[in-house]
Amino acid sequence: MNDIKTDRQHSCILAIETSCDETSVAVVKDGCEVLSSVIASQIETHKAFGGVVPEVASRKHVESITNIIEEAIREAGIGKNDLSAIAVTQGPGLVGALLVGMMAAKSLAFALNKPLIGTHHIAGHIYANRFVGEIEYPTMALVVSGGHTELVYMKEEGSFELIGRTRDDAVGEAYDKVARALGFPYPGGPHVDRLALEAEAAADLPRVWLEADSYDFSFSGLKSAVLNAVNQSKMRGEDVPAGAIARGFQESVVEVLVEKAVRAVKQFGAKQLLLCGGVAANKGLRTALTDRCEAEGIQLTIPPFKYCTDNGAMIAAAAHLKWKRERQDPLDLKADPQLSLESWM
Repeated sequence: MNDIKTDRQHSCILAIETSCDETSVAVVKDGCEVLSSVIASQIETHKAFGGVVPEVASRKHVESITNIIEEAIREAGIGKNDLSAIAVTQGPGLVGALLVGMMAAKSLAFALNKPLIGTHHIAGHIYANRFVGEIEYPTMALVVSGGHTELVYMKEEGSFELIGRTRDDAVGEAYDKVARALGFPYPGGPHVDRLALEAEAAADLPRVWLEADSYDFSFSGLKSAVLNAVNQSKMRGEDVPAGAIARGFQESVVEVLVEKAVRAVKQFGAKQLLLCGGVAANKGLRTALTDRCEAEGIQLTIPPFKYCTDNGAMIAAAAHLKWKRERQDPLDLKADPQLSLESWM
């Protein structure tokens, strides 16, 4: 591929993402142009268990990683020597799953004599917004996923300051638990979202704001309120009003997320609000946040649906930050399931 430059503003990075239950490899040019993105989902495998089983996830990654790498390179239409670097999710995530991706990336980097770039999973979700357009700084990121709910202030490129986080359940985790209570299979988030949008009435459920000036989140109390509503209906011998509960739950979650994100943008003087993570695919949240940002005159950026859930392309986009700064990692780099976002760069 002759048009790939070798200076530090340009790159062609192959990235591997295996932090949880999706094996994904992508090739991305200059941190924003996706040449290929291949994902092997394990949803059907874990559905039988009602959630992700770490040991099973690791084995599935081992089974598919080599073929996924080859397919990503083939779809990108490049030779292996055209690659600038090999990136991989270093953390956070399931340690066994991370190790599979890490070993594959190290082996490929060593064999091709290419730099290895360890990458933060959440930084990947944030920089998936590069596939939409340039990010203007300072900016605010609302990260919502199965394991994370955070507000991240970014004064400049590659700078991360966590100003708020969940104190218990993450949003995606709460959605899955509520879905299970309503009788839906894993993953339950899309089922709750659909049911909430179809329902005509909403159950009266609490909003958890915490302290007046706090940007933290808490969803365990809301989850308990949903379980209580379900159990009361069953004890009375009534049909569980699944639609009303789903809508009440989603409205509670969305209201708190939107209000805190908008307040953070205003207080910190951010030029943009970035929505990031798997729950960014939630239609109720996307619609409510879009409407509110339009009313407030806030520039909102949301990645396409296919780049909201875990994928290798977002890891390549974040790795491009380190590539530009001429930073790479040694081949004895260790997977870190508790990797800090604020100290990653």
